[in-house]
Amino acid sequence: MEVLVGIVFVLMYVVIVSEKIHRTIAAMLGATIMMLMGVMTQETALHHVDFNTLGLLVGMMILVGVTGHTGLFDYVAIKAAKLAKAEPRRILIYLAIITAVFSAFLDNVTTVLLMVPVTFSITQKLHLKPNAFLLTQIIASNVGGTATLIGDPPNIMIGSAVKQLTFMSFIENLAPIVFFNLVVVLAIVAFVYRKGLHTTPELQAELMQMDEKKALKNRGLLMRCLLVLSLVILGFFTHSITHIESSMIALAGGFLILLLAGGSHHLVESTMKSVEWATIFFFIGLFIAVGGLVETGIIRDLALKAMHITNGDVTATALLILWLSALVSSVLDNIPFVATMIPLIQDMGTMGITNLEPIWWSLALGACLGGNGTLVGASANLIVAGLAAERGVKITFIRFFKIGFPLMLLTIVLSTVYVYIRYLM
Repeated sequence: MEVLVGIVFVLMYVVIVSEKIHRTIAAMLGATIMMLMGVMTQETALHHVDFNTLGLLVGMMILVGVTGHTGLFDYVAIKAAKLAKAEPRRILIYLAIITAVFSAFLDNVTTVLLMVPVTFSITQKLHLKPNAFLLTQIIASNVGGTATLIGDPPNIMIGSAVKQLTFMSFIENLAPIVFFNLVVVLAIVAFVYRKGLHTTPELQAELMQMDEKKALKNRGLLMRCLLVLSLVILGFFTHSITHIESSMIALAGGFLILLLAGGSHHLVESTMKSVEWATIFFFIGLFIAVGGLVETGIIRDLALKAMHITNGDVTATALLILWLSALVSSVLDNIPFVATMIPLIQDMGTMGITNLEPIWWSLALGACLGGNGTLVGASANLIVAGLAAERGVKITFIRFFKIGFPLMLLTIVLSTVYVYIRYLM
């Protein structure tokens, strides 16, 4: 049975990576086949689904969906361009910083969906090629998303699986190295693309005349959205005191904003359509498929092999997980990889490794930062490439690899030093 389950999981993974069929179909079919094989009952399968992760994703998607109607994100981007005095290199850095900050508090896919159209608008006005801006924003979104519990799906999954890792824990442990990585990356990118970042004073003057206030479509709704977003973020920060699950906070915020926005049938239906249900069902299928590996003992066997390689040494295990997760996540979607690793690390805890915290932070850093390695490393990467292609701009695998992979390796080297000094010395 173990062999058959392993084959089903590998085939599912191959189909997901190949992108010949939508990943949601692949994950759900893999989960269904395992249940039909008798690996687990429907009840057991549902037990493996992490509804906290799903609730958090849905709640934040609703919040962002309603807030997007206010024009807030367009306003911020135009304001940033004007603060940069319409100077291309500064705009590149400013938009990247905004992307990183947004990615820390929204999911990466949502952030790039909001930023890309504005980026095209600004670069067109300045007659600049958008490639450098788009590539930088991809990298910034993956780096920035690493900083918080809600910034990237791998972090959401880790935070849901390990209750002691609160919203504040992620910020305290990951934000310092994320900030340092971001500074280093932006400095390098600005230097690499310096020759292509030139425009004319006339075009700069034209951009400076743009009125960012015109981007704001509904000021009343904007105020209500900012209030609810503030309450949600406060809820995340105070989790250690209130012990309210992050999913409940996000869902409460999502439906509160729908109520404050008027609660009309049209609004609710249009907002629900903006929720990425394909992503939600992808997670469900993935959780059940990984549950099949747990039920058959495959995960435990892998944990034993990892323990054998590192001899149960925390330092060796943490660094192995950091580099393995980075390299694997650079060529595969980090979500299924993390879903597989979580029960594996949990099993390591039952086998004698008492201090798992450095290993969890290593997994988060490797999986999130590894997404910058290639164009297929993270969902946000593919979304930006797709949006760019729709506008006639091609971001090739090789072009992204040339800039993304070296920067990914650099951030992992810096993260290795950070993890070792902070947790392992």
